[in-house]
Amino acid sequence: MHEFILIGVYLLILLYSIILHEVSHGVVALWLGDRTAQYAGRLTLKPMSHVDPWGSVIVPIFLLLISNFQMAFGWAKPVPYNPYNLWDQKWGPLLVALAGPGTNIVIAITAAILAKLTLIPILMKQNIQELMFSRDWSGTADVVAGSLGGIFYEVCIMIIFWNVILAFFNLIPIPPLDGSKLLYTIFPFSQEAQILFEQYGMVLLLFIIIFFSGPIQFILSNALIFFFSLAT
Repeated sequence: MHEFILIGVYLLILLYSIILHEVSHGVVALWLGDRTAQYAGRLTLKPMSHVDPWGSVIVPIFLLLISNFQMAFGWAKPVPYNPYNLWDQKWGPLLVALAGPGTNIVIAITAAILAKLTLIPILMKQNIQELMFSRDWSGTADVVAGSLGGIFYEVCIMIIFWNVILAFFNLIPIPPLDGSKLLYTIFPFSQEAQILFEQYGMVLLLFIIIFFSGPIQFILSNALIFFFSLAT
C-alpha cells in the first residue's frame, strides 16, 4: 500500500515539475513584453489549465504499467507566446526557452539544499538515492517507514530526480525542445531553415532517442549523480 502512495507522489511531482517548467516560459515572455500566455489563462498552477490528456495522463500511466512501475515521463500543453511581441527580438526567444530548464534547475538545487539539511544518517540518504535510481518502491517504503526525516528526504530526491531530467532533456538542441532556441541563437539559421527544422524536428528527436539513448542516459545519469551528491 505504501509503495502506491510513493508512486502517486512520484507522479504528482512529475506533473507539477512540468507545469512550473511551462508556466516559467509564459512568465518570462510576459516580463519581456508578450501577454499571449496571460491572455490564454496559462499563467496559473491549476493542473487543468495545463494537462494534456495524452502527455499528462495516458502516457505516464502507460509507461508505468509496461515498465512494472519503473519508468514514467510526460508533458503538458505548451504555453503559447508570440516572439514578435518581445522587446528583445534577438535574445528574447532564447530567454523564454531557457526559463523552463532554468526553473527546473533552481527547483533541483533548492530541493538538494533542503535534503542536505535533513537530519537523517548519511547511509540512509545514500540508500534512498540508490532506491530512487532503481525505482524500488517496496524497498523505499521499508527504508522511510516511521521516519518523517526519511519521508521528507525521499520527496526531495523525487523533486531533484524529475527536475534534473526535465532540465537536461529539454536542453537537447532539437525542436520542439527548448535547446533548439539556443542552437538558433548560436548559429545563423535562416527563417526557411528554421521552419524546415521545426517541421521534421520531432522525427529527428525520436530517431536520436531510439538510436542514441546510451549517450542521453549517460548525460542524465551523471547530472543526477551530481545533484544527488549535493543532497547527501
